[in-house]
Amino acid sequence: MTGCFFVSDLHGKVERYRKLFDAIAAEEPRAVFIGGDILPNFGYVDTQDDFLEDFLFAELVRLRIDLGETYPSVFIILGNDDGRAVEKSLIEASADGLLSYMHGRKGLFERWTVYGYSHSPPSPFLLKDWERYDVSRFVDPGCVSPEEGMRTVPISPDEARFETIARDLETLAGSDDLENAVFLFHAPPHKSNLDRAGLDGRHVDHAPLDVHVGSIAIRRFIETRQPLLTLHGHVHESARITGSWRERFGRTVALSAAHDGPELALVRFDLEDPASAARELL
Repeated sequence: MTGCFFVSDLHGKVERYRKLFDAIAAEEPRAVFIGGDILPNFGYVDTQDDFLEDFLFAELVRLRIDLGETYPSVFIILGNDDGRAVEKSLIEASADGLLSYMHGRKGLFERWTVYGYSHSPPSPFLLKDWERYDVSRFVDPGCVSPEEGMRTVPISPDEARFETIARDLETLAGSDDLENAVFLFHAPPHKSNLDRAGLDGRHVDHAPLDVHVGSIAIRRFIETRQPLLTLHGHVHESARITGSWRERFGRTVALSAAHDGPELALVRFDLEDPASAARELL
């Protein structure tokens, strides 16, 4: 048995983190996956860095001391509400072995390979550190282009204009065999149970809004490459609207830990049998 936890979209809520840490201490999972939007409001970048250093890292250090050899492998990415300026702190914590920062990276966990990817398609939100064009330069009505908005870390105009999620995933996975691959995404796959937003009946300039706000590139990647397991967040209300936090694409099991209530949505799964995953609201 390879018991694992998955959470996402905690948005700096200390009470949710406390529940996660208590569950880790009580159940001692082998691995914990944290799928982005981990920090308080992005408008205060210094506050985000303080949250990492003074709370999240401090609590993980405490857990590592308390659990000793049973301290889990912690895989983490940032999400579209997290300022990229804090990325350097996560890279430093990764070098110290406290966690594994995974955006754009791959790493081994026992006999599985873990990949991480933070970018989401263009949204109405103004922070663009973790937004990319999806498969083309199309932007849905009501959304703001990655070439506009604001960033906490500058990138070149060419990167903002021409890079896509589709191209990034090709580069990340390469020609790897993904039979035992776990992908830690922030965005969900397009037109699925996991990306259903509460935009029913909404229009911008008389154009109806698409209620499915996930990534076309991520869905195509899953359907084509068939990794073992994909983990998603980002669209908080999707499980409430669709009644499902999981989906299957061929052999690939896709799970979401996004949740729009005050509770922590904790997904427990076994890498030997990811289809048996269970989700609990704590």
